Amino acid sequence: MAAPRPESAASLPRDPFGPARIGPLDLRNRVLKAATFEGMSPANVVSDSLIEFHRRMAAGGVAMTTVSYVAVSRDGMGAPAEIYIHDAAADGLARIADAVHAEGARISAQLGHAGAVGTIRKRYLGPSPTRTIAGTKVYQISRDQIDEVVAQFAVGARMLASAGFDAVELHFGHHYLVSAFLSPRWNHRTDDYGGSVGNRARLARRILQAVRAEAGNSIAVIAKLNMTDGVRGGLPLTDSIEVAKLLESDGGLDALELTGGGSQLNQMFMFRGAAPRREFAATLHGAQRLGFWLAAPALFRSYPYQEAYFLPMARQFRAVLSTPLILLGGISTLATIRQAMAEGFDFVAMGRALLREPDLVTRMESGQATAGTCVHCNKCIPSIYSGTRCVLDTPDPLPLD
Repeated sequence: MAAPRPESAASLPRDPFGPARIGPLDLRNRVLKAATFEGMSPANVVSDSLIEFHRRMAAGGVAMTTVSYVAVSRDGMGAPAEIYIHDAAADGLARIADAVHAEGARISAQLGHAGAVGTIRKRYLGPSPTRTIAGTKVYQISRDQIDEVVAQFAVGARMLASAGFDAVELHFGHHYLVSAFLSPRWNHRTDDYGGSVGNRARLARRILQAVRAEAGNSIAVIAKLNMTDGVRGGLPLTDSIEVAKLLESDGGLDALELTGGGSQLNQMFMFRGAAPRREFAATLHGAQRLGFWLAAPALFRSYPYQEAYFLPMARQFRAVLSTPLILLGGISTLATIRQAMAEGFDFVAMGRALLREPDLVTRMESGQATAGTCVHCNKCIPSIYSGTRCVLDTPDPLPLD
């Protein structure tokens, strides 16, 4: 449970490279590796490639690296080459935790249910019946299925804790199942899971409580929450702030990571910068490629890149919450990291900058670098289908085991 935030502590700038805590965890600094889907688990378990990916992040100086994305079930998967919680995954999860710990870092896993998001053939579930942008039917999840999903999150947390993971990041963003429940765009239910903010937040709150009850105080529990969906009729900032207050009031939340946008519509709201339309189209064939080009204007709008583009919205959460907050969104300079600390954020999470330079944190701390070399071309995003990487430095697909 997050401790109340003393006014004096909130006003003191934090040292980004000094020791810190999230819940029960001691961390060596305040810079985290954000979850960036790796696409390195073709057998749906941890691979040697995935271990090496996160070992490099740990060796490069981050306090904690986040495995993304671990689905609570096969039905909760959103993409191929993705881990899901099942018995065969346990040994690999323990191996990757050991490899990261050997480099002096902590390890977290982003745990979620993709709902109506994804590129794999499955029965899509959402809070209400609808269709994806590709026209696939989305079925309304039943109350019994909701109970099952809540239980699956608890089982997932148990497996991760048993494997030696230090934290679990509950995925409440990016138009995935819980995010869709929070959003008026996709949640049209008339029962006690729809309508008011409190009702739409019911699933998120149940999951947090179930995970905390299962994990106890053995691991840190973080939630990744959309501040806004970035689509017309979606989750407004004011509603998201109310959701955050409810999660905080329930106890059990050690930190909150603030994000926005998602994968059903307007994906570039998450990333900002150049929209890699040609690169995404090149991963598709035939009718899929044609369908992509028809949907590309809605899926991949272009937004000018701006350092720390989520900071203006995140400030409004910092003003009303005592829970430790993690700022992300295009952070790649030491000046921005220091600014986040000065404004009362407890941690920053970096993604694309570390894909290109896994050792960036170490070089910033030693004074060798003040900014990353990521050019925000976003061509790394389609590489999830062949092993996530900076394609400017590693253009060819990675050998995936």
